Amino acid sequence: MTVSRLAFALGSSLWLIAGSGAALAQDPGVPEPMAPPQNFDTSEDHYEFLYEAHGGGTRHTYESVPKWNGLWSAAGNGSRSAFVEDGELIEGLLTPEYAAAYQMRLDLIEENGEQAYDRLTTCEPAGYPRFLMEPYTREFINTPDQVWQLNDLANESRRIYIGQEHKNIDGTHFAIGDSIGFWADDLLIVHTVDIYPNDWFRGLPPTSNQFESVEVWRLENFPNGDQRLVVNTTFYDELSLAEPLTLSYTYRRRNDLETLGFRIRHWECDSNRNTYLTEDGKTQFLLPGEEGYFDIRGPRQTPDLPADLPGQTRNPIFDDQVQ
Repeated sequence: MTVSRLAFALGSSLWLIAGSGAALAQDPGVPEPMAPPQNFDTSEDHYEFLYEAHGGGTRHTYESVPKWNGLWSAAGNGSRSAFVEDGELIEGLLTPEYAAAYQMRLDLIEENGEQAYDRLTTCEPAGYPRFLMEPYTREFINTPDQVWQLNDLANESRRIYIGQEHKNIDGTHFAIGDSIGFWADDLLIVHTVDIYPNDWFRGLPPTSNQFESVEVWRLENFPNGDQRLVVNTTFYDELSLAEPLTLSYTYRRRNDLETLGFRIRHWECDSNRNTYLTEDGKTQFLLPGEEGYFDIRGPRQTPDLPADLPGQTRNPIFDDQVQ
């Protein structure tokens, strides 16, 4: 990827000193979001412009496709500061209806000291765009035909279909939406549509069912061996956004977690049995020792098996260590 093509894809020159995939002298911190190369009415117009400009993209093989192996975690993702300053909603970002809805949420947060209700309480997936900002561990798996982005929160798996068109044979929307993309050398450009109404993040504004995005992903390397992924994303939503909004998200390679032997496991939403909604719609938690508390690692009684069947505890390693 030449400097000029990187500039064209991102729409700014502020990152050009790095180049695409180049080694940086030191971590420059969270990059400023880059505006698109021009204004677009829709996300489809934006994506098609980039697709045509790059001649349909680079057709990678398994040998040539960029490798983003290992464990990663979110670092310095900045949607919160994009919406709120000194506890107040920044004017001009949201449509009047969604600004009023978000102000209602902010007022309730101030009243209760926290957001009283979170969609995760009832095991709803984080979904998109919250998926981009969640602080948990991730894996990025690139193949010539698909990119898999795995988030250990709620077992969310995002698939980006390379060189394909959008398909929706279900006739509905989805938590993560439908994502297609193409490679421009080592830049990954993605278009996402058909997304559930959601939240940007806990404590941030809601999105509508017209929410869409165009993303540009790139890998940055540092001389000490550290790596980070940066995604510059322009969001479109005619119902909630006064105009398209561009934000930057970053992810750091977690060699320390790999050294410790950390692995992404199944996210057990059973733990949410201890959350409940009060009559006035607030999220509360049952604690160990309280009536009704559910021990996720505790014993189970399976009705079609003998109650004294050995080997049915869910935490034998821990149980052995504390005996």
